[in-house]
Amino acid sequence: MPRVAVEANERMHLRVPAPDKAKLLRAAALMHADLTDFVTRAALREADAVIKQAETIQVSERDFTRIMELLDNPPPPNEKLRAAIAALPRDR
Repeated sequence: MPRVAVEANERMHLRVPAPDKAKLLRAAALMHADLTDFVTRAALREADAVIKQAETIQVSERDFTRIMELLDNPPPPNEKLRAAIAALPRDR
C-alpha cells in the first residue's frame, strides 16, 4: 500500500480559488463548524472511501466459491511455480 511522508507539523497549506473558498465557508457556517473542521471532516470521509475502495476486492458469489475451493484444495505446483520457488533466496 502506498505511503506518503508526513511532516511533523500539523499544518496544510492549500490554494483555493475565491469562489470555492466562499462555498466552503458557506457550507461550514451551515454546519455550525469552522472552515478547518468542515474541510478536515469532508477530506477524511473521502480519504476513508478511497482507502476502502483500494483495499477491497469484490467478487461474484461464483468466483468466491471457486476461490474458497482452491484455498481448501490447491492444485499441485506446476513447472512455473517450481521455478519461482527455486529462484527464491535461501537466506531466510
